[in-house]
Amino acid sequence: MVKLTVNGKARSVDVDPNTPLLWVIREQIGLTGTKYGCGIAACGSCTVLVDGAAIRSCNLPVSAAAGKKIETVESLAQGGKLSKVQQAFVEKQAPQCGYCQTGMVMAVTALLRSNPKPSDADIDAAVTNICRCGTFQEVRAAVHAAAKA
Repeated sequence: MVKLTVNGKARSVDVDPNTPLLWVIREQIGLTGTKYGCGIAACGSCTVLVDGAAIRSCNLPVSAAAGKKIETVESLAQGGKLSKVQQAFVEKQAPQCGYCQTGMVMAVTALLRSNPKPSDADIDAAVTNICRCGTFQEVRAAVHAAAKA
């Protein structure tokens, strides 16, 4: 049994401790906003926040997340209102196909919490997620818009 705190709720899951956190979030807990992309922590579709840090959950053993604060994209909107990052992504039309969007939003959320006014170089260094549609300029614009919100 592994004890987790996901989006502020205590959870106990009966899984192999080596199971990737991504699959526990999706299959055992039922939160499907976190996406599977590559399985090797390269693309960032599976990005969640673990103790505030953007972490690729596809290769993080669930045992490594035990006792830590895990946040998924489902935690961001509050009271039916999008977070400032989510709202900026909509306003700047950052997503095209949208598959990478949840991972990007989580990476940007972590960035803005640690660096509220990032430069383009800061964004490039912190948000290393891959967007197959190539909306990196729109993502950067969304980051700057969220930083001003």
